[in-house]
Amino acid sequence: MGIYIYFSEKDFYMNNIDYYWERFTLKQRLLRYLVYVCFVSALFFSIRTVEVIPEFFYDAPEQMMDLFSRMWPIEFEYYPIAVHTAIIETLNIATLGTLVALVLALPLALMSASTIVSYSWVHWVARFFLVSSRTVNSLVWALLFVAVFGPGIISGVLAIAFRSIGFIGKLLGEALDEVNMGSVEALRATGAPMITILLKAYWPQVMPAFFSIILFRWDINVRESAVLGLVGAGGIGVILSDSMNLFQWRQVSIALLAIFAVVIIAEIIVVNIRKKLI
Repeated sequence: MGIYIYFSEKDFYMNNIDYYWERFTLKQRLLRYLVYVCFVSALFFSIRTVEVIPEFFYDAPEQMMDLFSRMWPIEFEYYPIAVHTAIIETLNIATLGTLVALVLALPLALMSASTIVSYSWVHWVARFFLVSSRTVNSLVWALLFVAVFGPGIISGVLAIAFRSIGFIGKLLGEALDEVNMGSVEALRATGAPMITILLKAYWPQVMPAFFSIILFRWDINVRESAVLGLVGAGGIGVILSDSMNLFQWRQVSIALLAIFAVVIIAEIIVVNIRKKLI
């Protein structure tokens, strides 16, 4: 919505008045220029810190073509030998990790929702754990759990779970904060217990968001679990790492193709389930 000011021809030609419009004030323009300078400076210092070797950079396309030539033809015979079992492990890691994260994130989501808990210190405790979960990358979680439990699927499941707690808990807590309190207050006025209020007032309103969050996180976990094997946490990443270390590039190609296919299929499954449930 704009503001329009009309002046007569007499104002301009007889009084010699010059009017013009500026979108930003001087202070705003200076702040914008300061942001541009900071961005360019950060980019310049980042490039200097990375220390890109020009010879390697210019030679990258040739090396990439050489790598692709070694990966062709794809060794499809290797799929039933090792890749299929590893893909199933990857899906199991993603599924179990999502379920474990749901169990652990649900109480944190309830504690972080201001419509359920009125104590601010409880909110801060819940949000501390939610933020801590999202801060650490899944590969870092995997490294920690491999050091504790050893290499294998358990480390991968726990890494996926602890990474997903913050995501599920935060979004579910925000959905609980946005519920319509009319039905909640009505049940509280009748003296209904808290479990009844949660099931009859909160759950019907957050159910679409709940299934959307779980499906979306499972889709993400399928992608993340595919690389956890690079640090020994099980799944297709173990096959990929072993094949790369042994320079078996044709086996690497079938492993990458299997990961790509699983991710696409998982995306299709999630989209179709969301259409039917939400």
